[in-house]
Amino acid sequence: MACTQFAEIVTPGATLAIGSAETVALFREGTAEPAANRTAILEFRVDDVDAVFARLKNRVDVVIEPKLLPWGNRTAQFRDPEGTIISLFTPLTKAARTRFGTR
Repeated sequence: MACTQFAEIVTPGATLAIGSAETVALFREGTAEPAANRTAILEFRVDDVDAVFARLKNRVDVVIEPKLLPWGNRTAQFRDPEGTIISLFTPLTKAARTRFGTR
């Protein structure tokens, strides 16, 4: 079975490149250290954070169950297999929806 070493998520405004430790080592040995990240949070806007959370909650390490944050986003967080926090959010308040507009 082949193992995926690299993937890209391409959007109109940005591209997120995700590489395995083996892929990153091609640039410079020792650059990536699995499970060492405790400083970055990857955020993804979703249409319904509660629905996505319900689908994932029994399959991930939950950090924060869905809750409304002061700036108007309903947010849930979990850790990926290497410990990186993944934040899913849905702008709920009028101010939050206006801030995010069409992006």
